[in-house]
Amino acid sequence: MTSDPGTPTLDQLKVFLTVVDVGSFAGAARKLNRATSVISYSIANLEAQLGLSLFDRHSTRKPQLTDQGRTVLAEARTVYGGVDNLRAKVKGLLQGLEPEVHLALDVMLPTERIVDALKAFRTEFPTVTLRLHMEALGGVTQLVLDGFAGVGVSGPLPGNAGVAGVERIGVGNVVLIPVAAPDHPLVRSHRRPGAGREHVQLVLTDRSPLTGKIDFAVTSPRTWRLADLGSKHMLLKAGIGWGNMPLPMVREDIEAGRLVHLDLPDSRGGVYSLEAIYRTDTPPGPAASWLIERFKQQASGANSIRETKQNAARSKPLKRASKRSPNRKRSAGLSRKSARASL
Repeated sequence: MTSDPGTPTLDQLKVFLTVVDVGSFAGAARKLNRATSVISYSIANLEAQLGLSLFDRHSTRKPQLTDQGRTVLAEARTVYGGVDNLRAKVKGLLQGLEPEVHLALDVMLPTERIVDALKAFRTEFPTVTLRLHMEALGGVTQLVLDGFAGVGVSGPLPGNAGVAGVERIGVGNVVLIPVAAPDHPLVRSHRRPGAGREHVQLVLTDRSPLTGKIDFAVTSPRTWRLADLGSKHMLLKAGIGWGNMPLPMVREDIEAGRLVHLDLPDSRGGVYSLEAIYRTDTPPGPAASWLIERFKQQASGANSIRETKQNAARSKPLKRASKRSPNRKRSAGLSRKSARASL
């Protein structure tokens, strides 16, 4: 046996893998539309080039891999699979598909939406490399403006005019609510006007010049500034201050009693709008455009579900009123009028 193996051809590797997959030389011949003698000759040449026996042809009727053959098999699959990946990537490039997408996402975007989009993206574009950046507030827009990200999902910026040179497409929103740990002093007095101003408020901030010096929904003069939403979440649960958080991120904490939804008269939270963005001078390619469309579909789906629930609630039949005194009827009528007025 030689100690300096030769270089097998891709066709030899293809024949080798086919024999292994179908379990016989004759089966490989039928699958590859070749004569059995040609398959045997290809395997013999491959073994001669590598300087070792890949199959045991003597102890069984069907060719069985030797120990050396099993080792070569793993490498052969890697090499041949790499060629398939190369061909798929080149095919995508010829069709105008981006080799990679740099995506910047706002930390407020719910995890469920991110996972849904990226899992589907991996299936739809297996050859496209994804670079994911997570930023807060104006950080997403800054990455897109600076060219570090081709497309992003950003939160609101000051004013409604947006940023020059950046296209914006609405992709839904997320509800923000004020929360604190159950043992935080504010929980006992949160319905009193001005109570939030007496305690430290944890505030998410960023380093971009777009929003770095601008406060969003800051009520208390006593603030701790954090650039990471996960750290803010951790400190809130530890009872260090209060602050606004995206509802999807804290829903389980509220249900489990780890956080309390505060009813602050002067800080009710609000709706945090989300927009897909990209530079107008570098429009997204097919893969990045698909991501934008996915985020739009998510928002449309959420709106449809919300409208269905609202319509179902409105269409519930009223229970027939039982006999009651005139006074009770009058009071019931007033209650119904009051309820309608508060909607």
